[in-house]
Amino acid sequence: MVTRHKTHKVQIGNVSVGGDAPIVVQSMTNTDTADREGTIKQILELANAGSEIVRITVNNEDSAREVPFIVEALHKQNCFAPIVGDFHYNGHRLLNDFPDCAKALSKYRINPGNVGFADKRDAQFSQMVECAIKNNKPVRIGVNWGSLDSQVVARMMDENGKLKNPKSAEEVSREALVVSALSSAKMAEEIGLASDRIVISCKVSRVQDLIHVYRDLAKRSSYALHLGLTEAGMGSKGIVASTAAMASLLMEGIGDTIRVSLTPEPNGDRTQEVIVAQEILQTTGLRSFTPMVTSCPGCGRTTSTYFQELAENIQSFLRNSMPIWKTKYNGVENMNVAVMGCIVNGPGESKHANIGISLPGTGESPVAPVFVDGKKTATLRGEHITQEFQQMVTEYIEKTYEKV
Repeated sequence: MVTRHKTHKVQIGNVSVGGDAPIVVQSMTNTDTADREGTIKQILELANAGSEIVRITVNNEDSAREVPFIVEALHKQNCFAPIVGDFHYNGHRLLNDFPDCAKALSKYRINPGNVGFADKRDAQFSQMVECAIKNNKPVRIGVNWGSLDSQVVARMMDENGKLKNPKSAEEVSREALVVSALSSAKMAEEIGLASDRIVISCKVSRVQDLIHVYRDLAKRSSYALHLGLTEAGMGSKGIVASTAAMASLLMEGIGDTIRVSLTPEPNGDRTQEVIVAQEILQTTGLRSFTPMVTSCPGCGRTTSTYFQELAENIQSFLRNSMPIWKTKYNGVENMNVAVMGCIVNGPGESKHANIGISLPGTGESPVAPVFVDGKKTATLRGEHITQEFQQMVTEYIEKTYEKV
């Protein structure tokens, strides 16, 4: 059982983050927000995939002008996922010039590193915080390694250079991230924003740096924390790096909301980052989203193509069915399903699952025993094993889980 780091609970639209609330999955669109229809379509895809908060870029007048229409259209389609505005450089002006945008958003993301420069920084930061207070909106103070306030870094490097035993440049940079976030949060509170309206993030692109920074943040504050390895990369590299970083922190009880920042494949599905975030939380035992499938990797004892297709079909069937199941049955997301390839570990794993199927292995005709709650209940044969097993899963759910 993981003991969560104690943080303030922040209400973001209809979603609670921090405190005793479940760890929340969020994502971000990559559409031009001025493209109203394209942005609505992608938000719906992300929300339907399980993103509980969706962030959009608000970088110019055209995008700010579209925000209230986007939110209104989402509500008409029964999508109430909180929409967060991501602001850089000109957020103070856009929020002031487009009050309907400021009202429609559920949260503002402010980057202290580029909210303003030199003597303009504090004034423009204050302007955004005052807008949040006026509209009763929470704020994420999101510091990023790639856009860290150069003045903060320079000052801390100078101070470090005067020490008898100076720290490494990496250590100073990590400390600068934490100082920037916490000093900005303190300034927001001094302006009048309550601590339970503030979320903090300090994003870096290297696993060990992220772990060091968030351990430090957790020791030095009680703000709700958003986790994410920024610029994580593409494909397996991005998935592995994000999992290594965030799973380590989550298992220490650090983190209240997460995002997996994957670079999509060309024309790839943006929802992959949502699925990976859910799987990180589910495999670490922190939340359940869809029935878990236990399947073996296959070896020389399995008829690889047949087994691989069966495992893929069952996995897709479960994920695609969950939007309907979760509205009808309590606890179905906690179900365990086994899809195994041969007789070595297949029957044993199938018995440990709520429902499991085990193929006989290479060179044998497809004869697949099915185990339900540890007992063999059927043997499937022939060309329709996949469909018959899916039907058995559906019947098991109808008999086992209480209706909503």
